[in-house]
Amino acid sequence: DGWLNDINGFHLTHDHVFAALDAAASGPVAEGNVGGGTGMICHDFKGGIGTSSRVATVGSEQYTVGALVQANYGDRRDLRVDGAPIGREISEAEVPLPWLPEPGSGSIIIVVATDAPLLPYQCERLAQRATVGLGRVGGIGHNGSGDIFLAFATGNHIPNQAQSPTDVSYLPNRMMNPLFYATVEAVEEAILNALTAAETLVGFQGRTAHALPLDRLQTLLRGRRILG
Repeated sequence: DGWLNDINGFHLTHDHVFAALDAAASGPVAEGNVGGGTGMICHDFKGGIGTSSRVATVGSEQYTVGALVQANYGDRRDLRVDGAPIGREISEAEVPLPWLPEPGSGSIIIVVATDAPLLPYQCERLAQRATVGLGRVGGIGHNGSGDIFLAFATGNHIPNQAQSPTDVSYLPNRMMNPLFYATVEAVEEAILNALTAAETLVGFQGRTAHALPLDRLQTLLRGRRILG
């Protein structure tokens, strides 16, 4: 966020960090211009924090896959919503560009979580599928991108003070596909939620990142019969 934020001002303090930790709570997650998402720019619109989740049926069990993104990447011309090239339909004259120093600069952080029982290498496979969700929205991993993909699973509970061998469970690899589908869909939707929840922001030195115009987005999607 070196464009909207005075990144060299070092304004974040020890107290801010612990205030955020103290405010952590269950329930709906704030999206858009919150936390680390405040200075984000995504596909040349205001970006931010986005979340989504899916329930995957694996055999006789159901598991939840959740995604949290900090969306800060991409060119406008590459933005796609449900496969439609929406970014190309919204011109610079209609919504000014944020004047990024280099088109396509920036990075995205994606965290995937599931309550399915997985081994570490299976979590790595899940994280790899997050890139497919990113690609669906129009992310291609530009040369300057420092994209980060993480995944963890909470399906096994191992005592910290275990004094004897402990059993763990895991899904066979051939049963992973439902989790892969869930990951792709959750990541795609989380990025779109970040874009649609974000609001226009005026930052350092008057630099402005404009929000994706939701009324215009709805019109474009209806025109393509994607939205009823």
